[in-house]
Amino acid sequence: MKNTNIKGQTAFITGASSGIGKACAEQFAALGVNLIITARRLERLNQLAEELSLQHSITVTPIQLDVRNLEQVDAAFEQLKQDHRDIDILVNNAGLALSTDKMQDAKVNNWETMIDTNIKGLLYVTKAALPFMIKKNRGHIINMGSIAGHGYYTAGNVYCATKHAVKAITQSLRLDLFGTAIRVTEVAPGAVETEFSEVRWDDKEKAKKFYQDFQPLVAGDIADAVIYCATRPPHVNVSEIIVYPQAQASLTDIYRSGATGKKLFDLPNTSKND
Repeated sequence: MKNTNIKGQTAFITGASSGIGKACAEQFAALGVNLIITARRLERLNQLAEELSLQHSITVTPIQLDVRNLEQVDAAFEQLKQDHRDIDILVNNAGLALSTDKMQDAKVNNWETMIDTNIKGLLYVTKAALPFMIKKNRGHIINMGSIAGHGYYTAGNVYCATKHAVKAITQSLRLDLFGTAIRVTEVAPGAVETEFSEVRWDDKEKAKKFYQDFQPLVAGDIADAVIYCATRPPHVNVSEIIVYPQAQASLTDIYRSGATGKKLFDLPNTSKND
């Protein structure tokens, strides 16, 4: 089956300054898709916008945006309306994990940040984008989930909860849009080596250590999955796609070289007792 040509469409991507979001922007740009890229780090966005617009002769609009801030989200979409900009594809990529503490040791402000970003931010952006799609009865919302939303692990507590919420929101939204031609997808990555783990532990060495002795996914692997979902024929909706590195068999099982048999997913402990 041939890919659907999405050249000339417009994709709105959150968390596009690095990692999976940036890789999605690069791969959409290579297909001739115009971009609206958002993140908190405007300098990085401006640089990416300049590079992609020159390389691919597309329109790239960088917007500094903290998805946790409802007023910022509404203002960004209102400006798009005033500029007569449209949205065909929404990639809700912005998200993060902070620390890996057991609940009894966790910092409540880390919970607040994860909930505000991973759940409320996704909801704010989705609700703001839906009128663009409903008006023309066409579009695609792709939510970045995680295998943490398909299982549980020690000290995963609130992060797992936020990604279970992404899964639930994705499936509920598909029901809410029943009867429309709008597609809704969850892409759930396994172990991907990006800045994500550096942010999680605020420790580059700890993050690097986690990815030792096996070949993890890279941001481009997940962007490939996003592109696959976005380029299916209009009558095809990929409901969810889970992407593991070959060495990972489940949420908690990663085979590491030198290990005898399988070795459990061993997250570095960053609790106060560390």
